[in-house]
Amino acid sequence: MDEVDRILIRSLRLCGTEVPEDVDSLCQFTTELIVESVVQCLRVINPSVGGSISHVLPPGMSARFRIGMSLAQACQDLGYQGELGYQTFLYSSEPEIRRLLIFLVEKLPRDAAEDPDQPAGKTGVLHRAIAASVKAQLSLPWVPPSCRTPTLQQAQGSYLMQHFHAQPLVLVRENDTSGQKISPELTDFYQKYLLPVSAQPSQPAFLAASLLELNMAELSGVQEWESEWKSQGLASRLSAEEYRSRKRQRLQKRVQEQLRQCSQRLSAAQQTPGSSVDLVDMLKSFVASGEDTLTKGSRFTHTEKFTFKQEPDRLGVQLQGPADCLPSSKKNEQDIMAEQQQEAEFLQQQLDGLNLRIEEVGADLRKLSLSLTQVDNEMQQTQLSSLEKDNVLKIKKQALDLLPDAENNLSKLQMVVESSAQRIVHLATQWEKHRVPLIEQHRQLKKLHDHKELESSRRFTDIKELHDRIRAGADEAKRKEELHRQLIAEYENLPKDVSRAAYTQRILEIVGNIKKQKEEITKILSDTKDLQKEINSLTGKLERTFAVTDELVFKDAKQDESVRKAYKYLAALHENCLQLIETIEDTGTIMREIRDLEEQIETETTKKTLSNLEKILSDYRAIKQENASLLSRAKES
Repeated sequence: MDEVDRILIRSLRLCGTEVPEDVDSLCQFTTELIVESVVQCLRVINPSVGGSISHVLPPGMSARFRIGMSLAQACQDLGYQGELGYQTFLYSSEPEIRRLLIFLVEKLPRDAAEDPDQPAGKTGVLHRAIAASVKAQLSLPWVPPSCRTPTLQQAQGSYLMQHFHAQPLVLVRENDTSGQKISPELTDFYQKYLLPVSAQPSQPAFLAASLLELNMAELSGVQEWESEWKSQGLASRLSAEEYRSRKRQRLQKRVQEQLRQCSQRLSAAQQTPGSSVDLVDMLKSFVASGEDTLTKGSRFTHTEKFTFKQEPDRLGVQLQGPADCLPSSKKNEQDIMAEQQQEAEFLQQQLDGLNLRIEEVGADLRKLSLSLTQVDNEMQQTQLSSLEKDNVLKIKKQALDLLPDAENNLSKLQMVVESSAQRIVHLATQWEKHRVPLIEQHRQLKKLHDHKELESSRRFTDIKELHDRIRAGADEAKRKEELHRQLIAEYENLPKDVSRAAYTQRILEIVGNIKKQKEEITKILSDTKDLQKEINSLTGKLERTFAVTDELVFKDAKQDESVRKAYKYLAALHENCLQLIETIEDTGTIMREIRDLEEQIETETTKKTLSNLEKILSDYRAIKQENASLLSRAKES
């Protein structure tokens, strides 16, 4: 029974029952643990039934009785044939609980009870519940909003949806973009000051959108790098690190060259007497040098060009204004700070104006694009109508050209029609000649196709059965591998100080003891048979002897008085012997009954009858107290 209990406890743990580690037998199960085990098994077997029953016993006795009756009814609905009631769970005995748990474990699905890869405990139960809930939601058909019930409104409603609004996130990274280790300062910032990802967005609803945006940006960056590497990097015959370093060096050289050209122009302008360099000239020189070296501008440069082309004069005035107000080196620090603040405010105002102008231009551009699409649609419709009218015009023109010589044209047309009819008849006869063999070939090919289709369907069913057998074999192999791993683990946990010879000697001793017991049992059975034969022979001999003695003494008892007394003593002796034999047989029967009663007493002691009676008495007192409290509440109300 210990091995059976261990198997049951392992299966219950796989179903999600929290069985303590020190519990290794069903006799250690408490009432609460029994109820939890049965409820978890029912939830795995039939979630709709087990989900409506709580696995925690309430403190009230009436609620406990209801849970016990619900569990008994659920087990009987599954097909349990034994006697079952609330007392089985509340005042349980070990054999009854063992039979019930064996029945429930046998009813468990194979994947839930024997799958070693499935997580055990509450985590596995949670995963299965989530999968069942998602499957139930996916099975529901879509219903229009006006026809949705409250349950469908909760499942298919849009009140939980949020607008897609992404915000920048900072993630902890071990390497920078070049693949090198990050600096210690950045590591310290990550460890001490960086907020968790869930706390970085301003609203919790923006977290999913921000993560998706960040993931998409990283994915697009990786894809751009892969496309560039496949198109240009592989052609350069360099490694990835060398190609990156070469590209980084090229960019640095281009920037340095631009800065060098700009500084040379500025130095040449400063050396010229009477020349003054302002911010606008410096920007123009930098932009001009950039246009000479860079053929492909960025998005910022394109936007800058577009803005400067729209309002060149305004930009010049805006940039010249603050340039004239640059502080000189002779002014004190406070004046410099005030001028810089004024300059910053002025530039901010100009920037706001530029932004407003950009928005206005964007709105105008959208309006113009909309009107352009409308004009394109109208132009396409006009072209289609003009093509139709041209076709009609050509047909009418041909008809008008044929009107002056109508009779000749009609005769020609009639001849063309007749020749066309003859040609159609000729083509029909030719088609019939070709059609008959084609139809016959089509029928043969159809029969061949049907035969091949039947053959393919038969082979498909064979392949499907073979796949099923392979899958079943794989599952069986997986189960046996899990069993092999368990046996290896148990073998490793066994003490290694005992040698194989000791186990072999012990097995041989057990086999020898069994042989001795069999020999003793055989000897006892043979002695019993011999004794029974001897008893039967003695009983028959006694009956025959008594019959002969009774007949002889009865003949002499008619003539002699002393013989008559001897006959009476003989009858009394025979009767006393029979009573003695009956007494011995009754003694043997009583001894057997005593042994049966002792076995029943042992079984009853295993059922914990006394403890169950004490529980029943305590529950009875608790019910009386609950009834009294309910009566007092009823009277008060």
